[in-house]
Amino acid sequence: MRLTRVHVAGPLASGNRHAIEGDAANHITRVLRLARGDPLTVFDGRGGEYAARIEEFRKGAVIVAVGDPSAAVRESPLSLTLAQGVSRGERMDWVVQKATELGVTRIIPVLTERTVVKLDARQAERKLAHWRGIATAACEQCGRDRIPAIDEPVDTAEFLAKAERRATRVLLSPTASLRIADVPRSEAGAIVLIGPEGGLAEAEQQAAVAAGFVGVRLGPRVLRTETAAVTALTLLQHQFGDL
Repeated sequence: MRLTRVHVAGPLASGNRHAIEGDAANHITRVLRLARGDPLTVFDGRGGEYAARIEEFRKGAVIVAVGDPSAAVRESPLSLTLAQGVSRGERMDWVVQKATELGVTRIIPVLTERTVVKLDARQAERKLAHWRGIATAACEQCGRDRIPAIDEPVDTAEFLAKAERRATRVLLSPTASLRIADVPRSEAGAIVLIGPEGGLAEAEQQAAVAAGFVGVRLGPRVLRTETAAVTALTLLQHQFGDL
């Protein structure tokens, strides 16, 4: 039987007692209804996970004894960044969840010319916290022990100016002639840029190519932005990672 995995604020170390608080404590007590003595797995998102056992319940906290670390390796050897044009509502949430499950290292929300979602500073802060929560829950579910970084939303020009120059840079475009299998590998990892609903504007695509991105197509059919993200990440992990 698979043990419950819980993300906690670390750092964790074998032999310590650790207080789990907030939403995680509420989930353990009210949703999972675990009891004193029950085992679980804890991780702090920095790498590695630990066996643990519930010792006691306090008001608003669950106290666990941290045991031995796990030797399991579930992180991809590929440093993979998804630069995703921000899409509406559940589509973006779904992309964050699935990208996390597929082992991305970083997610960069990009506000493009055709992005429908408009975010002021306060909205962007709320969205960022929401997306990070989705990524954390996805790590708990899929067994990852490192939570992918999710950057603050940036516009296309700022993203292109800061994109890692040594990485393999992929631009999804239905008019491109290359496939992901044609893209060379870089030891610095890979970055894939995907537009929102409606794709990237022509000027943005040209700017991406000028910044060293290679146009790639995913077949003869035009995919929704969320489908394109999952497909591209899967192919890159198959080509260079651990799938």
